[in-house]
Amino acid sequence: MDSPSSTPAPLVTHLIELRNRLLKAVLVILVLFVGLYTFANDLYLIVSEPLRLLLPSGSSLIATEVASPFLAPLKLTFAIAILISVPYTLFQAWSFIAPALYKNEKQIAIPLLISSIFLFYAGVLFAYFVVLPLIFSFFTTVGPGEVTVMTDINNYLNFVLKLFFAFGVTFEIPVATYLLIKAGVTNVAALSKKRPYIFLGCFVIGMLITPPDIFSQTLLAIPMFLLFELGLIAGRTVKVEPEETDEADQAA
Repeated sequence: MDSPSSTPAPLVTHLIELRNRLLKAVLVILVLFVGLYTFANDLYLIVSEPLRLLLPSGSSLIATEVASPFLAPLKLTFAIAILISVPYTLFQAWSFIAPALYKNEKQIAIPLLISSIFLFYAGVLFAYFVVLPLIFSFFTTVGPGEVTVMTDINNYLNFVLKLFFAFGVTFEIPVATYLLIKAGVTNVAALSKKRPYIFLGCFVIGMLITPPDIFSQTLLAIPMFLLFELGLIAGRTVKVEPEETDEADQAA
């Protein structure tokens, strides 16, 4: 089995390498931001489409602050630049950590890295194509008929970005569950027994992240729990060492 280099590099060398990789990641974000800014208004129209399509006749998005028409698309463009740069940022993190890993650890880490990227984007897409239309369809129909829905563009953007990142991170649950099992912090049997508490915890997290209504909380909580179950399925592939099995039997 290959092992990391036996001669550790000086701390200063590691710090310099870390700084260089951080600078590369930031530079990529800035380049993406500059390239996307030309399409900032178009990007905002795309992101706001789930709400605009459901607005009643005569309603529209509004700007309640003088600088909002400029700042909202600017903020969105920067957020999209960060989202697009996630694979490159993770690659830089991987390149920094990889020399310290054993060969078998690298074989596990690479699939986890790829699946993390895939799951993050899947969470963002799920929020855009499924969650936002359902939430806005609910919000725009439950209000009094005499009330005209006119949402501020900056408030809308903050709400949408919060959901994007929340669902992106939430979809990492299978990877986090697998890593906890792989590291020996817990095991499939212990997590399976805690299902009722985890199910309740999903709703608590959904309550904290989403708008204060049971409809939005459920849209986050149910996928969270299903992703946890997916992590358990992946965790069953982890080989348990004999001594770990004996300890688990004694604890039982």
